[in-house]
Amino acid sequence: MAFDACENSEAFANFVETYKRGKTWREPLGFGIARVDRGQKNSEKILQATYPTINWKENYGSAAVFMAALEESGVTVENSESEFVSEISREFIENAKALFRPYLEEAVGEAHKNVQVIKAIDELFSSEVVDDTHAFKVVFLFADEAPKSVESVYLKLYALSLGKAELRGVNLNGAFGILENVAWSGNMPIELAWLRENEIALKVDGMYPEITSVDKFPRYLQHIIPADNTRILDTSKVRMGAQLHAGTTVMPGASYVNFNAGTTGPVMVEGRISSSAVVGSGSDVGGGASILGVLSGTDGNPITIGQNTLLGANSVTGIPLGDGCIIDAGVAILAGTKVIIDTDEFKKIKEANPDWDAEDTDVFKGAKLAGLNGIHFRQDSISGEIKAFRSTREVKLNEELH
Repeated sequence: MAFDACENSEAFANFVETYKRGKTWREPLGFGIARVDRGQKNSEKILQATYPTINWKENYGSAAVFMAALEESGVTVENSESEFVSEISREFIENAKALFRPYLEEAVGEAHKNVQVIKAIDELFSSEVVDDTHAFKVVFLFADEAPKSVESVYLKLYALSLGKAELRGVNLNGAFGILENVAWSGNMPIELAWLRENEIALKVDGMYPEITSVDKFPRYLQHIIPADNTRILDTSKVRMGAQLHAGTTVMPGASYVNFNAGTTGPVMVEGRISSSAVVGSGSDVGGGASILGVLSGTDGNPITIGQNTLLGANSVTGIPLGDGCIIDAGVAILAGTKVIIDTDEFKKIKEANPDWDAEDTDVFKGAKLAGLNGIHFRQDSISGEIKAFRSTREVKLNEELH
């Protein structure tokens, strides 16, 4: 069966409101249609899910259309679990087109992106280029629980990288166990078992692919178009699921931004931003500097770096830093690091952080200084002691570069 076409926007709105009052409707957290890449050896394995557009806490009219189109094409939408994934058919596309009819001509550029997806898939199905209707799946997330499918993992990674979800704001527990470890050749994921089986024939024929990486995650630029004034000078330096605010520059060399980590404003990145680390606007992560992640010595506590903070070359921080801080080159500040603060500097730091619950004890553990503003960490070149001072330097990025 197929729906009668909605002749105008009013008819569309009426349909959506009626559908939402039905038993099948449940408001999704996120949803979208993904093109999936299947395994070359095992076609039951999903290696990657590519979303032309995603919806996150938005566009519920399109969600109603997709649910209704599934039901009309004979698929029962199970909304009692945290996620629902279904293959789509030509009948699904025809039903969605009928409901979206008032917007088919308007769907260009930034307008009606879900309608654009339906139109594009329809054109693909209507051509002789693609005959496998199971190459596309519609995905609904109804609750932010641990993902159960490759498709839902990718939907969450998209939400992070597109800035639709806050960093550290989605549940990705178990994602590594769901995703396949594959060889990446450009945008194509290749099963390692298939590659091993066909290695000799591929090499004899001169058809062995150029492998750019072996990983469970693709690279950020394989799926995301960054803001115009964002620069990534080496595609391998940013992983899918990272979030880069407009104006961020990621230099080559020792830089790296992991998934579920990134920046909240223009930032210079020449060091490593580990998973779950967040760097504030105007900050500079110097060459080879490292921000520890939740699996690398922070006791599972994610690190936030404040605004206009400088991590010198090859420095390390295992504690959160506030605004206007500096860690000199080569200095490591960890939770257990002993830091000396003399009485005069203690008073200045206390003045800049009036809510800091501390007494003047001369020696502090790094954890006691976590999140404070305006601290400059240095190493005494004679004694080797780590000392902290009230910062007197302004950290300011070159606006021409950001």
